[in-house]
Amino acid sequence: MIAKIALVLAAMTAAGAAQAEDPLSDTEGYDVFKKRCRACHTVAADDGTVLFKGGRTGPNLYGVIGRTAGSEEDYRYRDDIVAAGEQGLVWDEESFVAYVQDPTGFLKEYLDDSGARSGMTFKLRDGGVAVYEYLRDVSADAAG
Repeated sequence: MIAKIALVLAAMTAAGAAQAEDPLSDTEGYDVFKKRCRACHTVAADDGTVLFKGGRTGPNLYGVIGRTAGSEEDYRYRDDIVAAGEQGLVWDEESFVAYVQDPTGFLKEYLDDSGARSGMTFKLRDGGVAVYEYLRDVSADAAG
């Protein structure tokens, strides 16, 4: 019985320490994501670990940085974002920040198609760099 209690207390202490030491929960990007992005997006690792529970309207953003646009498995994208990925769009800081500021405008310019449309109608005017850094770091931290 004492051994079981000790194990439970050790687990609780370790869990509390891990949360207290999480450098990402105190970042601007975490705060912006929490306030502006999580309504539509979640961040869940490939093994199913949910790092940030959010909505399912948009694709999972775990590992999005460095990924080809429109390529997250198990998500149904609009044709224009897939076409951008097929033309070489990979989410780096510059493209990510420009996209979140005006998704449809970005695709129109990138594809040189005035009829291009994004499935993301929200415009993140401020905080794009911080969200980029958060998504880059949370994926890297979780990966190991």
